[in-house]
Amino acid sequence: MQEKRMTEWISAPGLTDYQQAITFMEARAAAIAAGEAEELVWLVEHAPLYTAGTSAKPTDLLHARFPVHAAGRGGQYTYHGPGQRVVYVMLDLNRRGRDVRTFVKALEGWVIDALAEFNLKGEIREGRVGVWIARPDKARLPDGSMREDKIAAIGIKLRKWVSFHGISINVEPDLEHYAGIVPCGISGHGVTSLVDMGLPVGMNDLDLALHRSFARNFPPLAG
Repeated sequence: MQEKRMTEWISAPGLTDYQQAITFMEARAAAIAAGEAEELVWLVEHAPLYTAGTSAKPTDLLHARFPVHAAGRGGQYTYHGPGQRVVYVMLDLNRRGRDVRTFVKALEGWVIDALAEFNLKGEIREGRVGVWIARPDKARLPDGSMREDKIAAIGIKLRKWVSFHGISINVEPDLEHYAGIVPCGISGHGVTSLVDMGLPVGMNDLDLALHRSFARNFPPLAG
């Protein structure tokens, strides 16, 4: 029977410097592409900062109250900070199928499965990457549609069909820090977190849920 190759997991203590994180991911992705390292899921937190994806519009940076980094990933502006779990995914799409859309769908499904462990229904919306929570408790939008709050952002980059960057999930960040940007270029809807939704969830609780739901969306590779 062929042995399964397991994806490595690392949880970084404290706050990880953003530029050092980029350097580390680029090196690890190159090593994976060269067959010199295994896939990696890297769990980190950052000090408050904004990142600009390749589609970021200058007008969506409303107030640069924190450092702004050009991330090189897909997407627009987003925020990272304490209380937010950033999940950097260095996975080999050469072996998982070279299909970006399917890969993003699997990332969304992974987050939705993890949130479901806390009885929270995450949803995806056409034209809006990320995971959203319906908010029937809030006033409706001017057009009468229900407001929705984003709880997880997704932005990836591929090099030689190995991914890096990844997902950010709000556990208990300071949601006021989002006021400096138009998150992901989307107006009208807001942002939320697990604690904001009334769930007494800590970072370790989320990490365990992510561990449990990972293999359902990203099965182990054959050896």
